[in-house]
Amino acid sequence: MVAGLLVAALGTACAAEGTHPPGAGAAPSGRHGNEAQAGQAPAGQGQGRQAPQARPETASEALTAYVERFRQAQARRAVVARRWGLKQTPLLPPDPPKVKPEITFRKGFEVGDPSLPPVFTTVPTKDRVVFLTIDDGADKDPELLRMMSELDIPYSAFLSDYLVKEDYGYFKRMQGLGVALHNHTLTHPYMPALSYEEQKREICGQQDVIQRRYGKRPTLFRPPYGNYDADTLRAARDCGIKAVPLWSAEAFPDRMEWREWDRDLHPGDIVLTHFRGRGEWKGSMADMIRRAMDTITARGYAVARLEDYV
Repeated sequence: MVAGLLVAALGTACAAEGTHPPGAGAAPSGRHGNEAQAGQAPAGQGQGRQAPQARPETASEALTAYVERFRQAQARRAVVARRWGLKQTPLLPPDPPKVKPEITFRKGFEVGDPSLPPVFTTVPTKDRVVFLTIDDGADKDPELLRMMSELDIPYSAFLSDYLVKEDYGYFKRMQGLGVALHNHTLTHPYMPALSYEEQKREICGQQDVIQRRYGKRPTLFRPPYGNYDADTLRAARDCGIKAVPLWSAEAFPDRMEWREWDRDLHPGDIVLTHFRGRGEWKGSMADMIRRAMDTITARGYAVARLEDYV
């Protein structure tokens, strides 16, 4: 990843050199027709000689400067990571793809109608990135907001109104920090036990709440417990949902739980966790983030923004 960024910097510097070669635009040394341009006074007429322009940066200098800026940025990130108790500095994700990958149903997750919003656990990408998602809204720990902001780790929230309504402002602050807020139903029921109309009320009702409170209607929906049927997906589509991300791994303060046979991460995997605290967990939200990030970084992955890929 670093090598790619350095190559990009080198290319940019080279382009700049080609556009403004050294010496272009420098003051002419003779006293012919050019010295009358742009108000430049000939030597000896009281205004003095025009100061020469700064020499354009060479490609080598631009690359050196970029490496130094990158080194300083990583050094700052390392300080923040240590302050929050992480074992390693989180890796930086690559730039978002210019074209988002096509999202399709994971094999075996289909319900017979390919036009319905696709259900998936992994985003198709070769980038060594995973995506962190947090569900429901029960715990509203201000430390989580500070931690994620200072570490600059992206995540997505899937919210249920029966919990969020205790403090809409907490999630407004979260949104102000750049977090996308998505749909996790009004009351977190087991969806396949409900009729189509009941499921539609759960999903569309939460769409309305999020739009009213936070100004944007979500396009992503996660069914409670990860359970759904064809009516769930029909209702989601009819409420404006475009995709249904589930998950490949789940993070807790004291462990990771895996859904894949190899108990490992893969490019594009979605990691689930919940808004929980010490009342239900063996640790805090910050402890959970430490566990998740230590695992993700140790396995060579960066956390990217889900909405940049889906």
